[in-house]
Amino acid sequence: MDDALWVFGYGSLIWNPEFPVAERRLARATGWHRSFCMRSIHHRGSETAPGLVLALDRAPKAACDGVAFRVAPGEEAATLAALRERELISSAYLEEWLDLDTATGPLRALAYVIDPVHVQYCGGLPLEEQAEIIAHAHGGRGPNRDYLWATAAHLAELGIADPDLEWLSARVRALVG
Repeated sequence: MDDALWVFGYGSLIWNPEFPVAERRLARATGWHRSFCMRSIHHRGSETAPGLVLALDRAPKAACDGVAFRVAPGEEAATLAALRERELISSAYLEEWLDLDTATGPLRALAYVIDPVHVQYCGGLPLEEQAEIIAHAHGGRGPNRDYLWATAAHLAELGIADPDLEWLSARVRALVG
């Protein structure tokens, strides 16, 4: 299992990995913050009306809790190809290997993190502005709000607190009625 491929999920990968999973572990990435800091022009928005999707943004004093997935043996190459097609659609994400902490010890996992110099990067947007965008954006994979709500619900099921996502989820529900 030393050559196992692990993938870190912090957003939609938590509830929709789209690859065969052999094992799941709650995991923490130190030095990173989960945030709606990437404009989505494909999956949850369009070029004319971008939505927002989650990304890992560097934050030295932060930590992001999520799920480490061990890819089913023999599926590593196919999984990498599928992940790259899904996550690198506009090159706003970078592939990085992160050291994660888990209850059963450390592991190294592939993660998709935001490129802070990419045109789609929008870190630091006020939560109210994020809520307005998420409430109305729609892309190839559906309404932006569904992405937010699914992520927030799955984090809650896992016992992972994320006050920003909880606030956004409630605010977007209020905005859309």
